[in-house]
Amino acid sequence: MKLDLLLRELEVLDTRGPLDLSIESVCADHREAKPGALWVAIRGSRVDGHTWVEEALRAGVSVVVVENDLAPWAEAYPQSTLVRVQNSAEALGLLASAMQGHPSRDFDLIGVTGTNGKTSVVTLLYQVFSQMGFPCGLISTVECRVGDRVLPSTHTTPDALRINELLREMKEAGCRYVFMEVSSHAMAQHRVRGLRFRGGVFTNLTRDHLDYHGTMENYFLAKRAFFDSLESTAFALYNADDAYGQAMVSCSAANRVAYTLKGGADLPAGQVVFGGSNLVLEPGSLRMDTTEIPVQANLTGRFNAYNALAVYAVARLLSAAPTEISKALAQAQPPQGRMWSLKGPEGRWGLVDYAHTPDALEQVLTTLKDLQKGPSRLLVVFGCGGDRDQGKRPLMAEVAYKHSDVLVMTSDNPRSEDPFRILEQMREGLPADAESERVHSIADRDGAIREAVRLSRPGDMILVAGKGHEAYQEIQGQRIPFSDRERLTHYLNSMDSIDANSKS
Repeated sequence: MKLDLLLRELEVLDTRGPLDLSIESVCADHREAKPGALWVAIRGSRVDGHTWVEEALRAGVSVVVVENDLAPWAEAYPQSTLVRVQNSAEALGLLASAMQGHPSRDFDLIGVTGTNGKTSVVTLLYQVFSQMGFPCGLISTVECRVGDRVLPSTHTTPDALRINELLREMKEAGCRYVFMEVSSHAMAQHRVRGLRFRGGVFTNLTRDHLDYHGTMENYFLAKRAFFDSLESTAFALYNADDAYGQAMVSCSAANRVAYTLKGGADLPAGQVVFGGSNLVLEPGSLRMDTTEIPVQANLTGRFNAYNALAVYAVARLLSAAPTEISKALAQAQPPQGRMWSLKGPEGRWGLVDYAHTPDALEQVLTTLKDLQKGPSRLLVVFGCGGDRDQGKRPLMAEVAYKHSDVLVMTSDNPRSEDPFRILEQMREGLPADAESERVHSIADRDGAIREAVRLSRPGDMILVAGKGHEAYQEIQGQRIPFSDRERLTHYLNSMDSIDANSKS
């Protein structure tokens, strides 16, 4: 692509060198800087790409895009092409989209953001529209899909280059709809800059990622920036029952639409509202009436009723017929690691869920407590990640102790931190009179799951929370294979040997 055409996408502050160049690729990794490439120096939270400018120029890269003054580099490399912009991360998004031919303009792209529920909503939307016969794309924490082709996922929202590569593949595959998670990190880092969204969905906002954003206000503003960026032709669908719901879309130029399970009595007059009522919850299923038609889904819990209602509302906003939506939603399945369950011996019920925030954990636990029958108990295994928001560690323990009968605290992804130190911080959330027989601390996650199964009785529920679909643990810079689902299954199926070993 011609450089002068690419630069029309940006607000260029200054240039040096020839602009009549042909660009073969756009990149942000200095190791990919080579002749024919346009390289963007990104100023990250840990590494500043501007430290690699001279190395990129020595490698013969065709164009360098930076935020700093061009004069020093222009003097040292007078034959090179240099471009200065206000924000290089934002420029990367715009350039990546242009280089791939603006693929997001060729289908309906729906972004979903919020603390909890993003993966469930996009996965259910992908399934519902696929069931209705439309070729679809999916970008989620668990996986990416181009039609029926499954691709691994490494981030909730990939970087701008990878997003646009995926979107181009989806365009070439003939996708009519694409559903993607939009994280707060993605907004703060401008990863979706240059994309055209047909609509956005807000699920909820609770404490998370404060290690990155610093405050809840910054976290909120990062999420709100997504809705602020929507065009007037798009829709902004929000959870009216969430405390941040109306504020999240208050500055959006898009058509604001609400969904609610509480009636929405305080919503602005004349606003379109998708309501749910007469909710019936059962293990593995839910039913409710919408304002148009009854719907049911193979999902557990009130929080999933919100997810299902959001899916129904999006489908209606995209002009799908109520009866078709209801039929497709009834056949959809929850994503991997979201309230996955297994029946164990003597009526035991093993569950794995991704819940890794205080609010998400509380929603899962209160749902399971409501499903308890007779003398059955709820045993919970959970940990907190290292190198992340330390403030939520005692909050997680407080929630887990409050809503469980037996608590086994353990490691999640300790990363570079000492797992025993993380456990100490978690214990700060326990009440001073916490019953010792209810609380166990086992740093080894495999041992913690084994202990929870050993402590269980016939009819008990065992929840392993925090990692869900993840098939690894991050420990001291290494990803070690580990699956909550596989280990819980193994120990539930090995109850006799566990009992025998504990007695010997």
